[in-house]
Amino acid sequence: MSTSTETSTEASPATEAATDIATDTATGPAPSEFDRDTAVTLREPGVYDADLSAGWTIIHAVNGGYLLALLGRALGEHLPHPDPFTISAHYLTPSVPGPAVIRTETVRTGRTLSTGQASLFQYAEDGTEVERIRVLASYGDLDALADDVRTTATPPAMAPIENCFSAADNPAPRIPGSSAIADRLDLRLDPACVGWAVGAPSGKGEMRAWFGLADGREPDALTLLLTVDALPPTSFELGLKGWTPTVELTTHVRCRPAPGPLRVSITTRNLAGGFLEEDAEVWDSADRLVAQSRQLARAPRD
Repeated sequence: MSTSTETSTEASPATEAATDIATDTATGPAPSEFDRDTAVTLREPGVYDADLSAGWTIIHAVNGGYLLALLGRALGEHLPHPDPFTISAHYLTPSVPGPAVIRTETVRTGRTLSTGQASLFQYAEDGTEVERIRVLASYGDLDALADDVRTTATPPAMAPIENCFSAADNPAPRIPGSSAIADRLDLRLDPACVGWAVGAPSGKGEMRAWFGLADGREPDALTLLLTVDALPPTSFELGLKGWTPTVELTTHVRCRPAPGPLRVSITTRNLAGGFLEEDAEVWDSADRLVAQSRQLARAPRD
């Protein structure tokens, strides 16, 4: 189903921006799909055009982490500070591949933090705008953070990356329904968390994996917004199948990640009333806790 009321052979502004990225790097390494597919084009002050790529869909809709990164990029261009520190998103209606408009607004600007909000809209068949997602975020400069760290947090206990399961393995864990996003990720699932794939879920509500992008792009603050929502849902290990749509997702970016694969651990302690929470931690190759998140999601309906 088309997401626009007009048919045109002309490329959208966001598509042209992605083409410009490819042209600018024609003599160097190919641009990452992530950067191409999260490109935004300034239409007027505070308003950006974007194209939601079908390559980041999961089961029925565009992945929520990809959407968060897309809005995060727009806010990073709009606000005076470069990096997301905290970003809270409410997912209002399912997004679909195709054109979108992002409207941003500065709420407050300070010396070390600036706060803004953004909404992503698409068009219904009758031409009316439909708001898909709304975020409120505070941005700063990750490179300006103090080095002092006092924590009791420890990296998740996981099997070595070479002993974990990827999409290339046979048999490979398969996500029910469409999962185009899996082709863009280098995801290695911990063997302790893939019982759902062979009909024997653990019932523990845990999901752990090594994470990277399939084209080798190194992690940064924006990709962390994707990472926290890129694993199969914990509901699979609770014995449930099907779409687990996010209602609200808050992510804290704690520091700029080091190059190399990330380790992601997600846990659910309480499924009740048809909803569940997912608490995520993301650790980098230097054993630093680089991102945390909590989301409320609707449990799959059998």
